[in-house]
Amino acid sequence: MAGDQLSEVFDLVEIRGLLTGGFAVRGPWVSRAVVQDPLKLIATVCGRARLTADGIEGPIELEPGDVAILNNRSRLEVRGGTGDGPPREITPEEGDPSTLLVGADRGTDDVVIGVRVDLNPAGRALLMQALPPVGHVRASAATATNLRGSLDRLFDEVVGNRIGSAFAIRQYGQLLLLEVLRAYVEQTRLPAGWLRALTDERLRPALTLMHAQPGRPWRLEELARAAAMSRTSFAERFRTVAGMPPLTYLNRWRMLLAQRALRDGDVRVGSLASDLGYSSESAFSTAFKREVGESPLRYRHRVRDGFFDRESGA
Repeated sequence: MAGDQLSEVFDLVEIRGLLTGGFAVRGPWVSRAVVQDPLKLIATVCGRARLTADGIEGPIELEPGDVAILNNRSRLEVRGGTGDGPPREITPEEGDPSTLLVGADRGTDDVVIGVRVDLNPAGRALLMQALPPVGHVRASAATATNLRGSLDRLFDEVVGNRIGSAFAIRQYGQLLLLEVLRAYVEQTRLPAGWLRALTDERLRPALTLMHAQPGRPWRLEELARAAAMSRTSFAERFRTVAGMPPLTYLNRWRMLLAQRALRDGDVRVGSLASDLGYSSESAFSTAFKREVGESPLRYRHRVRDGFFDRESGA
């Protein structure tokens, strides 16, 4: 779809949602864990739970279908259930989701699942900057009509034990992540940053131009005209919404494109510099090192060596 910058960014940062575990339990229970993933989702498929984590003042009440987004947290506690007696200790385990949730009864059990959000280093910097320590997405909100359906379909696939379920679980994990972020954007006022900028209707025409033609030497006047705003008003709104000036945003978008090209292709650095609007290979290399922290060639060798190490199991 034309102008769908959010999908473009998701592709560039290689964002994926991977179901990593969960449990079904009835009666009082508590689960504590050390959080090792920079970004993680905790979802209540059914039942209710109270979630606490380091860096937040009080517990978050999770209703059926709600999702908590954990951003760079180190520890987590989730409690739920009713009845007498001490709470049952649930030890979170990663593994085959169908094994972890076998026998779950949606009529009587509290069912909680965890989804790990995987993305590349550029994506971690972008998304973690755009989210609070813990975000709460409410399935009951009018803006979350598709969230509950995505969660239900994921759960049904996990416990259905049907042919092709592993593939389906991966796809539904992706869609759940998308619906969580869509709902979160609609339910809360985002801090200044790229995610807020990509959802700002007044800035969208200018962002569409920058994303469609990143190598063009855009002038502030042209971008302001596309957004039907004065130069001053456009610059002020862009800085307020995106947290940076328009041309700084353009340069960072170019750097994301450059990282993908260096990671996935064999394009020469000089050609890449020209395609992205830099006057010389030297100017591009200087800008790349300032943004990424290393030269384009060093970046290419490092990420490709890492890829082959993962492929070989080293």
